[in-house]
Amino acid sequence: MEAQTSAAVKTRPKKRRRHSLFRSEMRWGYLFITPPFIGVAVFLLYPLLNSLYMSMTNFNFGQPAEFIGFDNYRRALTDDPLVWKTLWNTFYAALGVPLGMIAALFAALLLDRKLRGRHFFRMLFFLPTICSVVALAMVWRWIFNADFGLLNYYLGVIGIDAPAWLIDQTWAMPAMIIQGVWGGLGVSIILYLAALGNVPTSLYEAATVDGANGWQKFIHITVPGISPVTFFILITSLIGALQDFPRFQLLTGGGPNYSTTTIVYYLYTVAFQYSEMGYASALAWILGIIIMLIIVINFVFSKRWVHYN
Repeated sequence: MEAQTSAAVKTRPKKRRRHSLFRSEMRWGYLFITPPFIGVAVFLLYPLLNSLYMSMTNFNFGQPAEFIGFDNYRRALTDDPLVWKTLWNTFYAALGVPLGMIAALFAALLLDRKLRGRHFFRMLFFLPTICSVVALAMVWRWIFNADFGLLNYYLGVIGIDAPAWLIDQTWAMPAMIIQGVWGGLGVSIILYLAALGNVPTSLYEAATVDGANGWQKFIHITVPGISPVTFFILITSLIGALQDFPRFQLLTGGGPNYSTTTIVYYLYTVAFQYSEMGYASALAWILGIIIMLIIVINFVFSKRWVHYN
């Protein structure tokens, strides 16, 4: 009995030390995770909740906010035709996403081959990604110039009557799509090259033995093998395209006649030119809900075509 008592007394200090050590580790753990939580609260949660409140107010710079409920949302969806026009323009511009993905995959397939100079071309395609948006916009304004632009010059050489790209209401958005596809190739090509390198070569060898041709290998091996990366590029590209703003501000200023005014550009105009911060916040929440719905739909349907190893 005395031996059992002495053994229990000896184990108590060990348990206390372990408990004390555990509490010390917990305190250090909370200390280290506190700064990120503070950052999320200050720079994400508070602005998010504040913008939600502002979207239900009539708030202009220099005036107190007046709570008006869902009037801003009702105005946006029923009384403001520019909202629907700019949403249409936004989705029209987003057509560049599938075009860019196809072009990036085609370029990645070429650059994945053991060709001379492939590293130089990889660098060349990626270069626009690290360049200034303003500098690239100035270059493309010269390329699309109706009088002395590079594109119209070469179109004239082959006998094509070229349009006034950025000042023609019909051709302004196609010009922006062309510029967007070119500017987004770099990152997509790098991701596709990494994905192509992870597809097992044994699958291609087995398909060759079975008599499969190049197209069959591409459809049944390459496309399913890179589908997770394709899904990632699709989601991130759609989010970026639906929030695109700097290119339109620099190249067209939303014109001509609102033909290139996206919803984000219109939101910016409402907020900082008309000083209607409450209405601009409502537009931002409408766009956020649209993006969230598109992402959810993509995740639901991704189960049918995205294949994970």
